[in-house]
Amino acid sequence: MNNGTFITFEGPDGAGKTTIISMVAEKLNHALLTREPGGIDIAEQIRRVILDKENTAMDPRTEALLYAAARRQHLIERVKPALEAGRDVLCDRFVDSSLAYQGYARGLGIDEVWSINQFAVENLMPELTIYFDIEPELGLTRINKNKGREINRLDLENLEFHHKVRKGYHLLLDRFPERIVKIDASGTVDEVFKKTLQIVEKKLAEK
Repeated sequence: MNNGTFITFEGPDGAGKTTIISMVAEKLNHALLTREPGGIDIAEQIRRVILDKENTAMDPRTEALLYAAARRQHLIERVKPALEAGRDVLCDRFVDSSLAYQGYARGLGIDEVWSINQFAVENLMPELTIYFDIEPELGLTRINKNKGREINRLDLENLEFHHKVRKGYHLLLDRFPERIVKIDASGTVDEVFKKTLQIVEKKLAEK
């Protein structure tokens, strides 16, 4: 049996990736939908610590290490077994989030954060990453309009931070062009969904 295909969805806050990944998963009802940080009990507990609005004193290195720890447990407990069973996995955020947020926006260094994540994931990386690109101003406006959305500690960062996150993702696009595909996320949900589904289905058809 062939392993399943590992596809991750990335983007700045308010890009709409969580909405789109849910729509794609519904269309591909065989795929496993999961998220980071979280997806399994231990990682969800770590998620609550990371995103708690009260934890403003958290050191950036602590934040990066917690993400990597949650990632490791999620990978071993949920993602890897699914892939080995031949199931496709759609994951809302993965290593690239740490590289953009902690590596670039927090100033820890993309290479430094990549190093601790290599320890966490070993050699298991996505075959495809879809990056939803959006101006931070528009993304944050969407967040403020979405009353049902979780507002976490990262949403409380200033606009400059969110611009740095986007810049970090653009650097990753240049670094991993064979893996990361950019989609303009400023359009309607239907427009972005159709483009995303086309890219995902093309990748799955290659196996």
